[in-house]
Amino acid sequence: MKKLMVALMAMMPAVAFANPACPICTVAIGAALPITRRIGVPDAVAGLWVGAFLAIMGYWIIRFMDKRGWRFPGRNAIVLAVSVATIGFAYIGQLRYSPCEYFGFLNVDPLLFGTVLGAVLFIVTEKLYDWMKMKNGGHAHFPFEKVVLPVVVLAVASGLLTICR
Repeated sequence: MKKLMVALMAMMPAVAFANPACPICTVAIGAALPITRRIGVPDAVAGLWVGAFLAIMGYWIIRFMDKRGWRFPGRNAIVLAVSVATIGFAYIGQLRYSPCEYFGFLNVDPLLFGTVLGAVLFIVTEKLYDWMKMKNGGHAHFPFEKVVLPVVVLAVASGLLTICR
């Protein structure tokens, strides 16, 4: 047993790197669609959180590319767009196209609408956090502000999508 513990500890990284989001939260959001459908949450609301998850994955890919020195024009936009577009591949066997009307003119599938909206909200919230931090002398206003801001924005958007259903 002692040898197993030593082997497990040897495999753990010695240096911790800052991540744009918590890995546990990321996995929880990634399992959203099958679970939320079972408990009756609308697809648009589940899509918000899945979109945020896919935006986080895009940020991780961009960080990976930065470490390798892989740069090309439009890289960040392309990586984020492809990352969010993977929703179609992830749930291809579970989805059937069922468009709904949003804002009186937008006729789109609820999961797709929620995914794009969630990714946009997450990206805008991250930019807002960076701006707020810069205005505060490079410091967060309170502990875990970087986590609280996107969660609150996504929770409010989830509530609005549920009410306006």
